[in-house]
Amino acid sequence: MTDILAPRPAGGGEWWRTAAVYQIYIRSFADGNGDGVGDVAGLRARLPYLRDLGVDAVWINPWYLSPMADGGYDVADFRRIDPVLGTLEEGIEFIAEAHDHGIRVILDIVPNHVSDQHAWFQEALAAAPGSPARERFLFRDGKGPGGDQPPNDWRAAFGGPAWTRTTNADGTPGQWYLHLFAPEQPDLNWEHPEVRAEFESILRFWFDKGVDGFRIDVAHGLVKHPDLPDFPRHEHDQHLTRDGAEHPHADRDGVHEIYRAWRAIADEYDGDRVFAAEAWVPSPERLARYLRPDELHTAFNFHFLEASWEAKAMRGAIDDSFAALSPIGAPVTWVLSNHDVVRHVSRFGRPLHAQNKNLGLVSDVPVDLESGTRRARAAALLSLALPGSVYLYQGEELGLWEVEDLPPEVLQDPTWERSGHTDPGRDGCRVPLPWAGEEPPFGFGGAEPWLPQPAAWRELTAEAEAARSDSMLNLYREALRVRRSEPGLVSAEMSWTSSPEGVLSFDRGEGVRCVVNFADAPYPLPGDADVVLASEPVEDGLLPTDAAVWLRLV
Repeated sequence: MTDILAPRPAGGGEWWRTAAVYQIYIRSFADGNGDGVGDVAGLRARLPYLRDLGVDAVWINPWYLSPMADGGYDVADFRRIDPVLGTLEEGIEFIAEAHDHGIRVILDIVPNHVSDQHAWFQEALAAAPGSPARERFLFRDGKGPGGDQPPNDWRAAFGGPAWTRTTNADGTPGQWYLHLFAPEQPDLNWEHPEVRAEFESILRFWFDKGVDGFRIDVAHGLVKHPDLPDFPRHEHDQHLTRDGAEHPHADRDGVHEIYRAWRAIADEYDGDRVFAAEAWVPSPERLARYLRPDELHTAFNFHFLEASWEAKAMRGAIDDSFAALSPIGAPVTWVLSNHDVVRHVSRFGRPLHAQNKNLGLVSDVPVDLESGTRRARAAALLSLALPGSVYLYQGEELGLWEVEDLPPEVLQDPTWERSGHTDPGRDGCRVPLPWAGEEPPFGFGGAEPWLPQPAAWRELTAEAEAARSDSMLNLYREALRVRRSEPGLVSAEMSWTSSPEGVLSFDRGEGVRCVVNFADAPYPLPGDADVVLASEPVEDGLLPTDAAVWLRLV
């Protein structure tokens, strides 16, 4: 097979500092072969849509060979594309075609764990305790009589203990292995040189195919405390405790050596290859450590994503992010939704007390979709006006909400089973996109989609929204167009301007002002400015509540 490599998209150096990146959960983007699951063929067919939307790059969730125990984040082979999704040749062709459209391609890399079907883990299961094959993972003897208790008290992110016991060849109980997520996702031992060498080889494999960068899954979690001590605070979350106590398997200093080696590899290639970290850490200051000049380029700004819809919370997240990253010269990234959290139309449609506690668990607090949609439109203009890069999750440009009434029998997120059917998991934000038509599958593909779509999405198809000038889709298209062409939004820094409580106002350079009204009453805009773009109609110089506007100062 011959690699098909197109010239890299045009643009200045360090394109990632200001890029608009569109996240693609490939199983739910577009189905090209009619089997009900999104695939590379569907992705290739929709490249003109992405070009017309105006994004600079796409980030594709894992498309590698996988048993799909966790939506592709249980990888059996990083050098193959799963046959349900396509072939390696199709993937290479897609990369070239995306470049032809001026779109860069970022892949997901999952270094914390592999699938239990990965050749390494199968070899480890067949090997004896203490064998070299088991040293690539974290196998340990159990505690208590007969080793019947897990080696420590760690909990898995999807619920239950983080340890599963193996069975020896003679049928007797064996050692335990660590999995911080599902049992089908054994954690790798990143102290092992073969693990480090293998992932460096994987990076080179895809860089050689023309990939522009990688989003690093669980970037904070690779290195564990060598003693694997008990951690009684695990009920807080998977990250550093809020009081700054040392965590045995999150945000440990050893991860930075790994990323310095990865950065050196990326710098060997032309075209500004990039890394973006998914690093769940307790503060922007901790996040900044991943973005030092010789480490990673960018990281997801979950501090902003976690902010509730109120001026004080949003400004606090913005100020804290700049304060932490500006001293090291790293760009801030802005993100409102992704494949792991409740869509922000639904989050913002709930009362303030329920918003930032509702990232991953569907709430029993009723949602006001009209209010959530209005706020989502304003949030789009806010995030797209801020200096730095922005990540858009597929479907947010259509105003899709979280599907919270999926039947239990269709749920596939491992959280559903591991939580004892108390947490439905993340499937509600992963429902396949509606493209056209009046009823499901809304042009997604020929067969019934792998998750059912709401009938009410007939008003939110890409086809329907393209025809409405005031749609969410056309708001995003115009905002991305202006963001690329307006000098103040391209390169200028921001400065806050005076505004009353409940209103945020800032200038980008000397030409553009963004105003967001969180207050309960309309806000009078300055008379010496022209409206460039508004999330809601501006009448008599008044910005409505829960609305945002971009102004050109005259």
